[in-house]
This record gives sequence, C-alpha cells and structure tokens, in this order.
Amino acid sequence: MKDAAPRPHVSRAGITASVMLATTIYALDSTMANVALPHMQGSLNATRDQVSWTVTSFVAAMAIMTLPIGFLAQRFGRRRVFLGCICGFTISSMACGAAGSLPEMVVFRVLQGACGAAMVPLSQAILLDTYPPERHASAMSIWGVGVMVGPVLGPIIGGWLTDSYSWRWVFYINLPLGALAFLGIMVFLGESPKKPARFDWFGFVAFAIAVGALQLFLDRGERNGWFESEETVVEASIAAAAFYVFIVHLATSENSLVSLKVFKDLNFTLCTTLMLVVGMVFLGSMVLLPLFLQQLRGMTVLDTGILLAPRGVGMMVTMIIAGRMSGRIDARILMSLGMIMAMVSMWETSGFDMNVDDWSVTWTGLLQGGGLGFVFASSSALAFITLPGQLRLQATGLYSLFRNFGGSIGIAISVGMLEHFAAVNRGELGERLTAFSTWFHDPGASMPWLPSGVAGIAMLDLELARQGLMIAFLNNFQLMAVIGFIGLPLIALLRTPTSIRRA
Repeated sequence: MKDAAPRPHVSRAGITASVMLATTIYALDSTMANVALPHMQGSLNATRDQVSWTVTSFVAAMAIMTLPIGFLAQRFGRRRVFLGCICGFTISSMACGAAGSLPEMVVFRVLQGACGAAMVPLSQAILLDTYPPERHASAMSIWGVGVMVGPVLGPIIGGWLTDSYSWRWVFYINLPLGALAFLGIMVFLGESPKKPARFDWFGFVAFAIAVGALQLFLDRGERNGWFESEETVVEASIAAAAFYVFIVHLATSENSLVSLKVFKDLNFTLCTTLMLVVGMVFLGSMVLLPLFLQQLRGMTVLDTGILLAPRGVGMMVTMIIAGRMSGRIDARILMSLGMIMAMVSMWETSGFDMNVDDWSVTWTGLLQGGGLGFVFASSSALAFITLPGQLRLQATGLYSLFRNFGGSIGIAISVGMLEHFAAVNRGELGERLTAFSTWFHDPGASMPWLPSGVAGIAMLDLELARQGLMIAFLNNFQLMAVIGFIGLPLIALLRTPTSIRRA
C-alpha cells in the first residue's frame, strides 16, 4: 500500500523529520523510565517486583497491539492511525506522570504501550513509501538513527530529569515533543488509500487474554508462591487455554489475524525464536542494572544513565558495521559473534560487587550493546529473505511481537527471581551466624564498624539483606547469560543467500 503522494510544496524532509520525531519519542520513553524505577518505587509505595509491572505492562500492551496494526492502517489509513497513536501516546504519558498510585501507573502504562505499538512499524513503512527504491537504504539508515537515539540518550536524559526535577518529568517531557510530531504529521504527510477489511475480533481477544493472563502469572507468581496459590493456578490455566484457542483459531479460520504459513519458513521461525530469547536477556538486564547501580552501588540516577548509555553506542556502531559487511561475511558468523559478545558481557557482569568501578560497567555495556547490534542487524536481514512477498507485512509485525513478548517475559522472570534469590541468600547467610560465631564473642575485632547491643544486631540484619540482594543480582546475571547461550544452536540452522542459491 502506497501513501498518497505529498503535496507539491511539501518536501520529503518535512515528512522524514516528523516521522523521525515520533519514532524518537517512543524510543526515548522505552529507556528513560528504566533508570527512574527506584525513584518510582519509593513514590508509588511499591516493592521491587511491583514497580517492574510499570515496565512489563507497557511491553505486554505493545506486544498485543502489534497484531492489528496492518488492519488499522488498511482500514483507516496510515496518517489517521499515526496521528491517533501520537495523540494517545502523549496523553497517556501525561497521565503516567500524574499517577498517584501503582494501579493508576500500570493502567496508564498499558494505554501508553498500546498507543506506541504502531509508531515504529508505521514510521518505517511511511519512509519506505516516501523515498524511491534506490534511496531505501538511506531512508532506513535515517530511521535506524532515530530508533537508536533511545538506548543512547534515553538513560542520560531520564537520569538528568529525575535528578534535577522528578521522575514524573520522564513522562511530562513527551508533551512538547508529541505536540510537534502531531503537527508535523498533520501538515506534511498525505493520507494513504483506505480499504474495507474485516477484523478478526475473536482471534485478537483470545490473544490478548492469553498474553495478559501469562503476564499476570509471571508478575505475581513469585509473590504468591507460584502453584501454591489458587490465583496463580487460575492465571496459568487461563493463559494456556487462551493460547490453545488462539492457535486452533489461526489454523481453522479463513480470516485470522495471522497466517500460520509464515511459520513454515525456517529462517523466519528461527529468527523469531531467537528474538524471543534476545528480548528476554536484553530487556531483563536493562531493568536489573539500574536497580543494582542505584540501590547497591549508591549511584545517582544521572550517573546511572551515563553508565548505561555506552550500551546504545555499541549497538549503533555494530549495526552500521553489520550493514556494511552485508554480502561480504556470512550473516550467521556475525550473529554468532554478537551472541557470544553479549553473553560474555553478561557473565562478566555476574562478577560485579558493590564497589564495582565505572569502567567495568562501561566496557561490559559496550560489549553487550555491540553484540546485540550484530544480532539485530543480521537477524533482520535473514528473517525475511525466504518469505513470499505477500506474507512480509504480517511477518514484520510478528517479528516485533516476539521480541517485545520475550522482553516482557524476561523482565517478569528476572525481577521475580531477584526476589527469590534475595530471600534464599539472606537465609543462607543468616544460618552462618550462630552463638559460636566470632562476632558474638568479639564484635569489635571482626567488625569494628558495627555498634554493640541491639543496634548492632539490627545493623547486621540489614547488612545480611544487602549482601543477599547483591548475590541475587549476580545469580540473575548468570541466569541471563545461560538463557542467551540457548540461542546459539538456532543460528547454525539458518539459511543464507549463498546457501539458498546453491540449493
């Protein structure tokens, strides 16, 4: 579907600037909120696992709303849908900033994620239709810069706003940016042809229920004791039943949201599975690191953002390198190298302590970002290479959905396991202190910083909790590294353009 030709006096530059501003707002907001999580936790009176719901609800809503993007653009036109998404995203951002409780924040983040789901795929499609085929590479380079602004500048801007003003400004900043993007799209972008189409409401509702129930199961499982809780059992049962109904519906309906034919393509199936794994590791670690640096390392939000920015820089550099090496080096080699780099970085992170220096955080972030850049760029090139043209529109949406869905699962698992490991480690450390321990006989010699009496026992208990949490973070980083290595065998099964020609 082609967008209507721009009016003669409207330049491509205007369309590009407006579309890129909208993409940049989304990319920034996806990362700015992460560094402000500890401050949001205190303000909203939430625990560590509860404040993570503000991230998982955003990502899960985005995953759910990825499926109907094609229908909405076809039925109402890209321009109208884009304007509606920008408007909804901006208003829900303001509501997030004004939220007075955790339930309010979660509801508004769901709305924000739902509105933001279409912004990236629509911006990509609009730029491809705005530029002639010979300039598509340049258009996608510009688009890539806008998307990468988030991982690079998002943590820094989010840290500065939180330290200088309040975490609420992480969301309020979207108002002027969203207004400019809305006006730009309204003035510069022409409408695309609209085409009547039927929407698969049954399939969409089944999918939404499945994802929502699974997310609740993962978010609340650790707190409720997993299958020891009746609530958790019900959520797991609903998720399993809804997913079963959704798959059966896809296989039997003639007007389903997604055609199962896309999964008959080996490359696409392997790459989407890989994105599920990468999404779990990448977004899971992006939530854990700010919590670690601020709660245990004692860093400010701005300093945390500065230390996390090199990850985005590494990703941007290797994505450019991967693009230039395309056709010269087997993409599977770059993907394997990228996965190894990212997982080695995660394993090195599992060796951190409370006194870790800034350089260690910086170089591991660069290494992980660089590895993920190779994976993202090469996977995008191979995922759609053997797909028939008529299936690519659905496939691009599913590709993003798997990455986002993996991210929501990864965040829920990592935060839930953090609480579990912290409690277990705290108990194990406490068991090592007995009436025969040196501290009880001569506390001044073994721990001179510890006061005597009840105050000393209370401080020792707090220190045990800190050390238990520290070890829990390391346990989680090790778990993320192991999960990441699962993706390596998938890469060997991919087909490259050379192997396809030989077949």
